[in-house]
Amino acid sequence: MLAEAAAMPWRRRASEHSLAKEGRIWTLWSVALVVTFGLPAALLVWIEPLAFPVSAIFLCHAIAVLHLQARRGGRGVKPIGDAVTGPEQTALGLLGDLVGHDARDLLSQTGLALERGRLGAWLVGQEGAILVRPGGHRVHCFCVRVGEAEDLPDGDRVAHLLLALREDEQGFATVANRNFSGATWRLRLELPGPSRPAVRRARALARGPVRD
Repeated sequence: MLAEAAAMPWRRRASEHSLAKEGRIWTLWSVALVVTFGLPAALLVWIEPLAFPVSAIFLCHAIAVLHLQARRGGRGVKPIGDAVTGPEQTALGLLGDLVGHDARDLLSQTGLALERGRLGAWLVGQEGAILVRPGGHRVHCFCVRVGEAEDLPDGDRVAHLLLALREDEQGFATVANRNFSGATWRLRLELPGPSRPAVRRARALARGPVRD
């Protein structure tokens, strides 16, 4: 178990059950948001059809909040940037040794490291990770940073998180702060363009058999 997870006994250890439950909570919250703004909008149009522009503002506000949620989750992971210095290139080389050939190619293209786990397919960045759940329909975005990582190259930050994930996947999901859970397509829309293929690959991997 990760030492960080052991130091947080008040946090319930992440599991299939807890992830499914939290996913349902996020879905209910999203539905409640749409209903909260949608019902007044519909009622306003029913009372006065000419008030449609005002009703549209209500709906747009709800949609904007949903997009901001997904954007926060996607942008918080922080993919690796271009390696332009010696230390950065060295760190990327060491990180490449930790992943397989296909994951290495994906890392160079998208800045995210792909890892298959028991809870699903992970995409690891500098400051967090994306978990694509089995079936590929739902994602969980986690925010977690390496302690005292200001002077570390980007590749070393990803390597630290990747090794922690491999050591204790459930502990990693327990320690990390979840900042989004929702449909995979919602997250893809908010990710930087170069990183979107990584989500497609992770989704395809998550549809396969679970790792032993």
